[in-house]
Amino acid sequence: MKGILRHLPAALGVALLLGAIYVVQHEFRHLKLTDIGQALRAIPVAALVFSFIWTFVSYFILTFYDRLGTIYAGHKVSYGRVAFASFCAYSLSHNLGFAAVSGAAVRYRLYAHWGLTPLQIGKTVAFCSLTFGLGGMVLGGIILFLEPRAVPFFGQHLPLAALYGVGALLWAIVIGYVSLATVLGNFRVFGHEIALPGWRMALLQVALATVDVATTATIFYALLPSAPGLTWLIFLGVYVASYSAGLAANLPGGIGVFDTAMLLGLSPYLDAPPVVGAIVIFRLYYYIIPLFLAGSLFAGNEILLRGGGLLQRVARLSGPQAIGRWSEPDFAVTAATGAVALCGTVLLLLGVLAPVPDFAWLDSEYAEIATRAGSFIPSLIGAGLVVMAIGLSHRVNLAWGLSTLLLIAGAAFTATQDNLLWVSAVMILTVMLVAPFRAHFYRHASLLSGPLEPSSAVSLLVLAASLIGLATTRPHVLAVANDAWWAIVLSPNVPHTVRLTIATAAILALTAIWWLVRPGRVRFLPWTDETRRRLIVIGGSDGYNAGAVPADGVVMGELQRAGIPFRRIGPVLLGLGDPVGQETDQVSAIWRLRDLARQEGLHPAFWRTGPDLLKVYGDIGLTALPLSSDGSPVATEGEPLEADPSRRFLVCVAERDLTALLPLLPRLVGFKAVP
Repeated sequence: MKGILRHLPAALGVALLLGAIYVVQHEFRHLKLTDIGQALRAIPVAALVFSFIWTFVSYFILTFYDRLGTIYAGHKVSYGRVAFASFCAYSLSHNLGFAAVSGAAVRYRLYAHWGLTPLQIGKTVAFCSLTFGLGGMVLGGIILFLEPRAVPFFGQHLPLAALYGVGALLWAIVIGYVSLATVLGNFRVFGHEIALPGWRMALLQVALATVDVATTATIFYALLPSAPGLTWLIFLGVYVASYSAGLAANLPGGIGVFDTAMLLGLSPYLDAPPVVGAIVIFRLYYYIIPLFLAGSLFAGNEILLRGGGLLQRVARLSGPQAIGRWSEPDFAVTAATGAVALCGTVLLLLGVLAPVPDFAWLDSEYAEIATRAGSFIPSLIGAGLVVMAIGLSHRVNLAWGLSTLLLIAGAAFTATQDNLLWVSAVMILTVMLVAPFRAHFYRHASLLSGPLEPSSAVSLLVLAASLIGLATTRPHVLAVANDAWWAIVLSPNVPHTVRLTIATAAILALTAIWWLVRPGRVRFLPWTDETRRRLIVIGGSDGYNAGAVPADGVVMGELQRAGIPFRRIGPVLLGLGDPVGQETDQVSAIWRLRDLARQEGLHPAFWRTGPDLLKVYGDIGLTALPLSSDGSPVATEGEPLEADPSRRFLVCVAERDLTALLPLLPRLVGFKAVP
């Protein structure tokens, strides 16, 4: 059951994305790029300026989340600092999704430098995450009572009583929260003690979050042309429902799901082109520009924190190598993953957005190849890029290589259509964006992590058979106007056998590709004298110290030349120190311990790590907390974490696991000196 629940968010995201693709194909099949271009040009300059101002106001309001959060945590930070932390955290979380997790890593890095303890930072993160949801509940309740039919899909298909009931539930949650904050100071839930902020701050939270959501919606509303019947309140209902669907999908920026829900919700009032034009500008203002600004600011802050040493190292590098070295992994991987996913989505939807291609201007032989490819092959490339984006998010090196090849192939096919040269240019620019960051994709794929396993061999055979199946069915659908593979599957004008064959072959091919690209299943070595001697051999004196720690097992790197002992402590799989052994295999050992924790339904953490691999621990979503001599986390005011090479850290998701680990840390300290 735990395994099923663990994969439920991912399954929900895939289901919502597939539903979004179906809605676009069914409801907006006549949408064309030329119409969208005209709609973009029709947006008045005043609307663009007005929307930009509201974007600034929205991020300004978000800074007060952190301001109140630090006050609630008991360590008030200056407004300039919380504004910087808030902007960086929310710019990253808006683009990555998983807002509470994505923003936490940035906040821990900055607030720890400004003197907050791990528990205070955890309280700040929790406060911001809770505040973010309160506004949606307040406005959602108002909309469900005043304009219930404005909610996309559900507003037209559910009875009013049900919609009123959901609205009442949302308001009950908010009122219950404020009431608990008024009556109770602290209470326990599932063994965890929760401190409430007090009724005044709770009311301020609710008001602040409500204004924030309303302001963000106004950014979008300002970009739309006036339409009969489309009031701001009705639009707000569409926006809140669409944004909630995007969050539930767990996709970067809710891409595809948010956009489709907006199209569907606004379809009774506006044609699709002006809505898509507003979506493009909204994403540019609220997502893309803030991400690159925050990335530059955060990277600059890291350079200042680390001093001239980093600048000297960067100065010795040149070209793409320099970019790959100094870029923050979180931002680098976010940008690469998001760009590849966006390119995949564009290629998937070309059959809907683009007119029938005209290849008369090409060489006759190449024109024949391009004509036969149509939208069929680009849509397959697009699906492959979406799978590669998932692999990139896991830092898999094979996904990096295949993404580059697929992007080049996609650029070649779209370049054959003179009205889609901009798509080809985007593909090439994405290749240039992804290429410098090869160093950040250091995990070996299942296919390349060792001898060919039976599962990999079966996946290769399934992939080959699926490609043959797609090739044999291609001649039967040449006459279909939109011959993207998924459009053929949905088309009632194509024979059922052909649709079934293409659907089966495409799904099996994508599944096989993922099984080949994904990191392999992790197996650990039992804790025995032989395992301990092996650690001593590969790690020297470090291996002896690590081997002396009582452990439940050892996770080896993918090359079997580095290893980490671990212990299971409650819900945590705790790595005992940094990996020992060959430096080139240490990173994979860390990732494999994280994967083992996921396999077992536990949370990964590492105890008494050094400063050298902190970046890698940050890549897997963990935060480094400096340890004192008695094993307790301490704050480090004004000093970079990497400044002292002898410093040791507890690395974990502090807001989730620190409470469980704190009572055990003093007892673990004695293990380091076991002879």
